[in-house]
Amino acid sequence: MEKWFLYVIRCKHGRLYTGITTDVERRFAEHTSNDKKGAKCLRGKAPLTLVMKKKIGSRSMALQIEARVKKLPKIKKEMFVDGKIKVREIGK
Repeated sequence: MEKWFLYVIRCKHGRLYTGITTDVERRFAEHTSNDKKGAKCLRGKAPLTLVMKKKIGSRSMALQIEARVKKLPKIKKEMFVDGKIKVREIGK
């Protein structure tokens, strides 16, 4: 079983992008290159900084947590990145 990760990237204007993958370094490289494999919404938003990665486990669980994080207001996302909110506390 593959291990899935949740990751958060900060764009140049402070916006936070959340995603999941089995290989964070490869995925971040795709986002930072001009490769079409990177997310469209991150194009032209460089410099990008990987601010957090967290091992989640299964793809199903990673998708659920990603959806919860994406619904958080920016202040709570910042608290999550800073470690002030734990994964198990998201969406509760």
